[in-house]
Amino acid sequence: MSTDTHPGAVTVLTEPDWTARRDRHRAAVDELLAGHLRRRAARQPHPVHDFLFTYYNHRPNQLRRWHPGFGVVLLGAAARDYRDHPGYEPVVADGQAGVTVSRRAALDRLDTVTFVRDLLAATAARPAQLGCFGLHEWAMVYRTDDDGVRHNAVPLRLGHDGTDAVVESLQLRCSHYDAFRFFTPDAVPRNIEPLTRQTQIAREQPGCLHAGMDLYKWCYKLSPLVDSDLLLACFRHAGAARELDMRASPYDLSDYGYSPITIETAAGRAQYVREQSALTTRAAALRQELLNRCTAVAACLTDTSVTTGG
Repeated sequence: MSTDTHPGAVTVLTEPDWTARRDRHRAAVDELLAGHLRRRAARQPHPVHDFLFTYYNHRPNQLRRWHPGFGVVLLGAAARDYRDHPGYEPVVADGQAGVTVSRRAALDRLDTVTFVRDLLAATAARPAQLGCFGLHEWAMVYRTDDDGVRHNAVPLRLGHDGTDAVVESLQLRCSHYDAFRFFTPDAVPRNIEPLTRQTQIAREQPGCLHAGMDLYKWCYKLSPLVDSDLLLACFRHAGAARELDMRASPYDLSDYGYSPITIETAAGRAQYVREQSALTTRAAALRQELLNRCTAVAACLTDTSVTTGG
């Protein structure tokens, strides 16, 4: 066991403090995931909520596990549960045995930390663009038949011809590569500009619903460096953004309790922009929180005055 507090640690939590936070986190996750787990057990797919567990590959049991984040020492006997978890190491703080995320684990993730930091900083620096109207979902089924529809268990509100007509009547303005890459071949050249993985940092902008949803992805990809409080907040945001995404989609989701946002009409587009704007504000605060964490971790890891531990 190390005889010193880990060099990256700045916060020490007593066992009653951190176990209370852990238990609150678990209870919140259990409440959020109850419906999903029931449907999964019954093999009942959901075209809106399943996305949070299929496209995003963080499993429910992983979301449920609480992490304090880099730079925090957990004291007490209960902290032993973390000793075998990847990325943690035993330490002594305030004369007591504890565990913390190891500096070695953080160093191994430095490339990811710096990429996410740079992406978030570049995104936050741009003005929000609110003129896409959620058309990426329409572009994913443009000029397809029933076999080509992504959610073929639910009907298209306007049918194939009506869906195609909407795409052809409005300019595709997608700025998010991971949505653009699912466009049909006929939809790709209709976008205002081509997007590539290499230009992601140069093109991502804060008004994009998917850029906000992906804050959840960046949190869990950085686990356990990022605390679970922020992870859960980003998960909640991703769920809200996904609901807006699908309400504005070409699908008829009335059987699932979702009223459509009819972006094929002026009133529908105005409604979408209002709700998109509210989510953009919410995402901006979360983005700044995650950016602050990435910046702090990167600064600690690149500080040559701090010795490497773990």
